Amino acid sequence: MRKVIANEWMTLDGVVQAPSYPDEDTTGGFRHGGWHARYFDDVSMNWVIENVRGAGGYLLGRGTYEIFAAHWPAAPQEQQVLAEPLNTLPKYVASTTLRAPLGWSNSTLLSGDLGTAVRALKAEPGRDLHLIGSPGLVRSLLALGLVDELRLMIDPLVLGGGKRLFGDGGGPSPLRLVGSRLTGTGAIIATYATAADSPG
Repeated sequence: MRKVIANEWMTLDGVVQAPSYPDEDTTGGFRHGGWHARYFDDVSMNWVIENVRGAGGYLLGRGTYEIFAAHWPAAPQEQQVLAEPLNTLPKYVASTTLRAPLGWSNSTLLSGDLGTAVRALKAEPGRDLHLIGSPGLVRSLLALGLVDELRLMIDPLVLGGGKRLFGDGGGPSPLRLVGSRLTGTGAIIATYATAADSPG
């Protein structure tokens, strides 16, 4: 059975909202969009490339899908190392507002019960599924016990507000650190196995 691996950029206080662009997501009056760019270096860029190119397919929420679908099909030549797998590999989109068929090539709208659909994808042969961004989808699949790994780049930054990866409520969720490294900008790249993938 293949894994679901969540890939996230987050601040030290857990904010994941609008890491890439100032106007990426201003809901709730968020004014700090684009906070992540200054923490990229060769180590973290190679980590992103390894994750994207090592995937067998991608799980995306509506917001991340729409951002990606608007950018990656026409990405410039210097971004093709990421654009090529993102454009060609299967993409599975969880949304209650989008309608099939989806416009981005090799994209499928998940239908019916989310847990049932993702369990079926995990049972298929092939390389692991990478869940990129899409924090709402991450939280939903964590609650269902369907995320096997969290791969986090944690920037040395506190924003004090914004959408967080882990919301309030729910019980304790033990994680197991399976790898970590430090970037040249002071960010930490950490991989955690969830209880779904932990021994015992």
